[in-house]
Amino acid sequence: MVSSLDGAVAAGGAGSQGLSTPADRELFRSLRRAAGVVLVGAGTARDEDYRGVRPRRPTADEPVPGPPPPVAVVTGSAALDPAAALFTDTVTAPIVLTTAAAPPDRREALRAAGAEVAVLPDLAPGTLLGTLARRGLHAVLCEGGPTLLGALVAADAVDELRLTLVPVLLGGPAGRIAAGPVAAAPPRGMRLAGHTAAGDGTLLLHYVRPGGAADARTVHPPNE
Repeated sequence: MVSSLDGAVAAGGAGSQGLSTPADRELFRSLRRAAGVVLVGAGTARDEDYRGVRPRRPTADEPVPGPPPPVAVVTGSAALDPAAALFTDTVTAPIVLTTAAAPPDRREALRAAGAEVAVLPDLAPGTLLGTLARRGLHAVLCEGGPTLLGALVAADAVDELRLTLVPVLLGGPAGRIAAGPVAAAPPRGMRLAGHTAAGDGTLLLHYVRPGGAADARTVHPPNE
């Protein structure tokens, strides 16, 4: 997630892309390369004109890279354009996570466009993550938007957070990185596992949930 210093998550009508810096974009690409699946809400996918994850370049350690992870889109209405880049500019077929309440013709149109359409009983965080896990997709990279992230926070399903702070002040009505009708109770404590300051003042923060899987993979400071 990316935010201005005063908490704004969008700038200049360009969504989060209006805030992103070179350091943030490089982190974004590296997180996608390591993910098993990219999870995103339909509003964010539409607003930011999502497309498939780009294939990895060959390296000495991986001369023949595996396929990029799929993008899994959460949508109650299945109101996605089958001609959008999400379906036409991708190597790995996207996954559409929806319910039986979505019009059947929309679901069929997305299947015809090459998507895997999963019809779920609901779109609660546990249902979404369980559906992905049954497909072997355990390393879930959530890219928002705020409502989806807010639901994951409220369900205590966020194991780590990568937060980029961009050195600008915006003011105005821009929203937060996580929002929704249900707040986490109690608040979810996180531990700072690392941080990097870029030359332009961008601050890349890495937080993990204490005792979680991500916490076990990080090194604790000597005084912990």
